[in-house]
Amino acid sequence: MTVYKSLLYLLIEAGLFALYIPLKFLRTGPRVETGLISYLAIPLCLIGSLIVLRCFWDFTFKGRGTPAPIDPPKELVITGFYRYVRNPIYVGVLSIFSGCFLWYGYWALLIYTIFAFIGVHLFVILYEEPNLKRKFGAAYEDYLKRVPRWIPKFK
Repeated sequence: MTVYKSLLYLLIEAGLFALYIPLKFLRTGPRVETGLISYLAIPLCLIGSLIVLRCFWDFTFKGRGTPAPIDPPKELVITGFYRYVRNPIYVGVLSIFSGCFLWYGYWALLIYTIFAFIGVHLFVILYEEPNLKRKFGAAYEDYLKRVPRWIPKFK
């Protein structure tokens, strides 16, 4: 059942907010010509998508839960991309948003990316991290000391 819930959340979170809304409603208005740099969109979107999918896999099978706040994992997930950065799903989604901006060049997509980052950052520091500290205690505190929030640290 966890697999189905995780897939449903993936379709809603990634499908709706990372693809449908930006591509349906934000490809209007002023544009910037991104030229050859627009081709960076391809690896950004591919890598971002792979990160999101791998993290959903880890949450489902290692954490025994979903990334959804209403059905969080039962185990602390610190494997996969979580070894390098505490919020790889958000990093992956923001990579996809950045790729969409580079590919299409609409300022609305860049503004969406910036506001999404601000919203996610506030969610992480005001809700997610305090709840994970309460739930996982010392193990999460140790994780906070070793792994950065946004910029991956490769050892």
